[in-house]
Amino acid sequence: MQIGIVGLGRMGGNIGRRLMRAGHRTVVFDSNAKAREALAREGATAAASLAEVVQALSKPRAVWVMLPAGEITEQTVGQLGALLEADDVIIDGGNTFYKDDIRRAKALAPKRIHYVDCGTSGGVWGLDRGYCMMIGGPKSAVDRLDPIFAALAPGLGDIARTPERSSADTRAERGYIHAGPSGAGHFVKMVHNGIEYGLMQAYAEGFDILRTKRSAELPQDERFELNIPDIAEVWRRGSVISSWLLDLSAAALAKDPQLAGFTGFVEDSGEGRWTIEAAIEQATPADALSAALFARFRSRREHGFGDRLLSAMRFGFGGHIEESEPGHEKKPAPRNAAE
Repeated sequence: MQIGIVGLGRMGGNIGRRLMRAGHRTVVFDSNAKAREALAREGATAAASLAEVVQALSKPRAVWVMLPAGEITEQTVGQLGALLEADDVIIDGGNTFYKDDIRRAKALAPKRIHYVDCGTSGGVWGLDRGYCMMIGGPKSAVDRLDPIFAALAPGLGDIARTPERSSADTRAERGYIHAGPSGAGHFVKMVHNGIEYGLMQAYAEGFDILRTKRSAELPQDERFELNIPDIAEVWRRGSVISSWLLDLSAAALAKDPQLAGFTGFVEDSGEGRWTIEAAIEQATPADALSAALFARFRSRREHGFGDRLLSAMRFGFGGHIEESEPGHEKKPAPRNAAE
């Protein structure tokens, strides 16, 4: 298939690369000329404007927008809506608020332009590992784009199949789903990120408890000098709490057991807040997720070892850079780090 990609930053560039590896043709645009030229050298068709992207695509067109949530995505979707025609598709693969997806889909409906929201997880590792995708939008548009989603998804891989799973839809096993109408994809991804906050906070607090077991406040015979990197490593192997987040934690601790390269200033990118807002609207308890979000707020005033581990995990999976503080320099972002 042929597809346009707008936004070649932390994830957009690698999405284009993975699609080209699978034989799809890409027309790419980014406001940074060097970014689009880099993809052109790898086989993409570079465009100098959104209008050129649309002109270079065959009908019915599909354009994947991979930009930070907010005004830049709003403007881009609006401009594409003015350029595209009936039966074309706009895909928003960023971390947009799901209610904005619903609004945009309604605004595009009079022109019969389809709007697909694709919650995309995979971070800086997606090029090789594939992307887990939670997709919302009209069934006809999502089905038409299935070769794109299938190419980006991880596939069955070496993960054991779930016993007695009865669903006839194999897409979930291959790493992507059609979650429902426009907005449903980003809603599922929003809750995914809220859960991510809770999991990360649990690891951070647990390792902090292990580390402070050496505290001088404890009786002498109750103080343990524990090897934190070894504990992280052994938990990766056969433990019920093994996960990719634990893998990333173990890698960070092996490199620097004190995590001195991180300040522990932990940002939140929005989805955690939106998850809590949804829980309030639905009167659904979310004790752990709420606590994890507020812990990130607290980290911006006082930083501990657990906060540094949170920062290390965020840098590991997505290249998220800590906000700079007096006396600290930002770590360089890895190429094409996650949005």
